[in-house]
Amino acid sequence: MSASLWTTGLGKSFCLHLQGSVRIPVLEHVDFSVAPGECVALAGPSGAGKSTLMRCLYGNYGAEEGRIHIRHDGQDVELTAADARAMREIRRQTLGYVSQFLRVIPRIGALDIVAEPLIARGAAPDAARARAEELLLRLNLPPRLHHLPPATFSGGEQQRVNLARGFAPGYPILLLDEPTASLDAANREVVIALIAEAKAAGTAIIGIFHDVEVRDRVADRLFEVLPIQDAA
Repeated sequence: MSASLWTTGLGKSFCLHLQGSVRIPVLEHVDFSVAPGECVALAGPSGAGKSTLMRCLYGNYGAEEGRIHIRHDGQDVELTAADARAMREIRRQTLGYVSQFLRVIPRIGALDIVAEPLIARGAAPDAARARAEELLLRLNLPPRLHHLPPATFSGGEQQRVNLARGFAPGYPILLLDEPTASLDAANREVVIALIAEAKAAGTAIIGIFHDVEVRDRVADRLFEVLPIQDAA
């Protein structure tokens, strides 16, 4: 089966302008792929570049070397060459991302935050809100919170809104950065089930999981990201 997303020779470094423009290499010669229905967990020590790789795959960081390709709308698209308009369309239709932090427009209720990416993809508003409500309830967020802005929620409640928003559209590719970090045991089980269902539906998932038990239950394989000085 062909890959949903893959990289060849990917490299990324950061320039510390306030320290004499010292350049710190973070990623080097990364060849990575994930297939439909597969969950690949990024493994490696803290600071090795897992989150940097994730942000490169989502287009938040530009790659300095190599290429990133994605299967989008039936075609192979080079993500590293995509302009802003193409990136918006790829994120709307193909590539979802659940970060560790919920970043949304203030004063918008949780239900509408979760429904928004569905409506953006063409779903009827009532159907989108029904799907949003279904996921929020499944993630044990009580109805009294559904129409309140998440800014006043606890960290775990915000993460559940974030997860519902990420899983609601059924993206072909989904990036998960510590999806269970702020959750209790019951909600971790819900997330594990959501990942299993997404995989069964053909979603390609790339995740960072510091919870080893969760990682071992959802990942089909590990992709090790090592500090560059150790990679040789």
